[in-house]
Amino acid sequence: MITAAYEFDNLQSFLDLYYQGSNVLLDEDDFYQLMWAYLSKCAEQNVVHTEIMFDPQTHTQRGIDYPVFMAGFARAIAQAKTRYGISVYLILSFLRHLDEASAIETLAAAKPYYSMIKAVGLDSSELGNPPEKFTQVFAQAKALGFKLVAHAGEEGPPAYIWGALNDLHVDRIDHGVRSQEDPVLMEYLRDKQIPLTVCPLSNVKLCVVDDLAEHNILSLFEQGLLVTVNSDDPSYFGGYLHENFNGLVEKLNLNSAVIVQLISNSFQASFLSEADKQAWLAQIQGSQRR
Repeated sequence: MITAAYEFDNLQSFLDLYYQGSNVLLDEDDFYQLMWAYLSKCAEQNVVHTEIMFDPQTHTQRGIDYPVFMAGFARAIAQAKTRYGISVYLILSFLRHLDEASAIETLAAAKPYYSMIKAVGLDSSELGNPPEKFTQVFAQAKALGFKLVAHAGEEGPPAYIWGALNDLHVDRIDHGVRSQEDPVLMEYLRDKQIPLTVCPLSNVKLCVVDDLAEHNILSLFEQGLLVTVNSDDPSYFGGYLHENFNGLVEKLNLNSAVIVQLISNSFQASFLSEADKQAWLAQIQGSQRR
């Protein structure tokens, strides 16, 4: 019964289970344990920097407010930095199946915690909820100095990617695998080097592709796009970062040069300072020469 619940037909079938599962998160320690378990897994897989999306509305709609979940997150993040040396950026994401007024309220309510937040994003049910719904709140977030990201082109069409770029003015596209359906978009993404945070195992579990062997990440990479490999809700989709890479190596026969470039792309696409990016990129290049 439990295993069957994790066999998703599409994005919405996952979200239904995801929101149900979120109901167990009630107090500060719950959110601490959640974040600590994730960051401990990151440390186990030698992740040195992670940019994590969280959805305040998932919790505020249940009466769980910012002081509860942000305090739990902060405690785990500080502990992971001390124990593992991991740096963490948080991305506050709006639920796109809700209206923009709710997103604006969510951004305003986060004010006491702006120092903990690096970017704002957009996730949840993509189809029928185009980026243009959220132009005002993204403009507000940009004025506040936040970086901007948005899920687009996972289940939604390439037009949603254009919308995220032209109407929300995002710095990075989450997923973006359907960009290949629009040659003009492909050229734009390549020329502007707009990062795509591709989540291969998630795409299989959500039936975006039938098999990892059919995934277009290598095609996007070979056409010069700034593609990165990521884990998307890993406890639901069967793998963290290593499992995503291992799956691609097994199914698409990625060689070491491509793997190194994909890892380098992740640092280049991150919101780290330019100095930090260059420091990590130098380490990657140095490890290749040894």
